[in-house]
Amino acid sequence: MSDPRDALDAIGTLPDTEIDIGDAALQFARIDAPEANWEAARVHLSDLARAASALAETIDETDLAARAVGLSGLLGARFGYRGDHETYDDLANANLIRVIERRRGLPVALGVLWLHTAHAAGWAAHGVDFPAHFLVAMPGPGGQSVLDVFHGGTPLTSKDLRALLKRVEGVAAEIRPGLLRPMNARRVLLRLQNNILTRRLTANDVEGALACGEDMLRVAPDHASLWHQVALLNQKLDRIGAALRCFDRFLALVPEGEVAREARLAAGALRGRLN
Repeated sequence: MSDPRDALDAIGTLPDTEIDIGDAALQFARIDAPEANWEAARVHLSDLARAASALAETIDETDLAARAVGLSGLLGARFGYRGDHETYDDLANANLIRVIERRRGLPVALGVLWLHTAHAAGWAAHGVDFPAHFLVAMPGPGGQSVLDVFHGGTPLTSKDLRALLKRVEGVAAEIRPGLLRPMNARRVLLRLQNNILTRRLTANDVEGALACGEDMLRVAPDHASLWHQVALLNQKLDRIGAALRCFDRFLALVPEGEVAREARLAAGALRGRLN
């Protein structure tokens, strides 16, 4: 396989619908854990795909509930995937190779595996950017099934979603329009890697956070807010040239607004230091 950063660059040129989310997450994992056995993880992804294909042959394509139960049985029961409650903030929980090795992970890392497996079965599925808790939705005849992959792929009712929202946002929170808006593959990958970026910042590892952000830009080269964030990280590390390039790219994408005004002022101050 090619160098993982070269692979991410190639993914960045693809339409979102052509991104293999399992493979893309594997490339990120190779960068973050170069010593890990990525070949074994890749074989496991293939095993999941074959198992999903076999599962699909046993389920009526119109039976959405059976799909959800089938995925839960395959990933949760047969392969033992679950959320890591005990060491939730461990960086391993956001690295697909380590998640495969440990069978534990963050909701979004487990979600990547659920999406990979559902797609291999030929079933539509997408991520859901639910507040503070990534979910997976499977659309089908008559609606969709929303799955809590952190708890084994449990299908959630409207009552369950309301209770989950209240736990996250407080007792006054209520279900609102857009709460279950679909996430495309790029956004899922960025959410996965953002867990690493933010944890590195919490540990005051600014260089590590910057490296993570730069790799995220490889798959999302038009993601304006990420260019702004990477510009600020370069600025913090006093990498003036790199910060200016990132501010300029951000301003090309977002030329107007308050954030653009602040970015223009920051870039101007940096250019003044070069004179």
